[in-house]
Amino acid sequence: MMEGSANRGIVIPFLLVVLIWSSTWIVIRDQLAAVPPSWSVCYRFLLGGIGMALFARMRRVPLALPWPGVAFAALLGLAQFVLNFNFVYRAEHYLTSGVVATVYALLLIPNSILAWIAFRQPVSRSFILGSLIAIAGIAMLLLREYRAAPVSADAVLLGIGLSAAGLFSASAANVMQGMDIARRLPMVAVLTWAMLTGSAVDALYAWITVGPPVMEWRAGYLFGIAWLGIAGSVVTFPLYFQLIQRMGAGRAAYTSVLIPVIAMLISTVTEGYRWTPLSMAGGLLAVAGMAIALRSKAG
Repeated sequence: MMEGSANRGIVIPFLLVVLIWSSTWIVIRDQLAAVPPSWSVCYRFLLGGIGMALFARMRRVPLALPWPGVAFAALLGLAQFVLNFNFVYRAEHYLTSGVVATVYALLLIPNSILAWIAFRQPVSRSFILGSLIAIAGIAMLLLREYRAAPVSADAVLLGIGLSAAGLFSASAANVMQGMDIARRLPMVAVLTWAMLTGSAVDALYAWITVGPPVMEWRAGYLFGIAWLGIAGSVVTFPLYFQLIQRMGAGRAAYTSVLIPVIAMLISTVTEGYRWTPLSMAGGLLAVAGMAIALRSKAG
């Protein structure tokens, strides 16, 4: 009975994270219109931080943190809620949401490398093999995008670079969750301060680079902010970081295999992404490679 409860404690959060985050990629795409990306990121995590604070109050979790905890939350917010998402939103200017999501399928690789550097977690030969296969598959998808994208080749390369920068920022935030200080602090409180400090930095950056706040009162934009801020942040980040602490950063990245598959299907329907033999082969290689790599981590 206890084992079944433990399994449900992993499977249900895992499925919720996969399903919700698969949808967020296309919602982000719709945010890229009248509002500069940095302001959209700011609004998302300001709403997310307020939502996390209310959730903490409901759970009677104290929000006060010791100064080392405040510093940790601020660094987590900088990596996850400033750098990562500013890169992601800008990458989707140049690449379809499904392709950016597929680049993020490689999250396991920097997660495992950084975990090896920080915690000396072992990396097997089969993991390296699977990672190389996945990288080859992603490269084929990006080559297809490079050839067929309606924007210039330079813009596609910029989108790839922005996606890679966001990937490494997200990975740094993931590995931070494996630190001792993260396990000692209440996760809800850490995420509350990380989102609020992240949104403050986003606002400062946005104001300096593009000027005062801009808002689009279109219903789709407002619904998108609500979905990304509540479902895509308040619901999913505590679940995902809980998975990291229970399973490790490597195993938690199982989500990175399933999310792009669903995101690419959504992109096919909503953005008219056209599959070619090259992109189909690349997608299959990426999923197969990540499955091999993850299986080796689980073993």
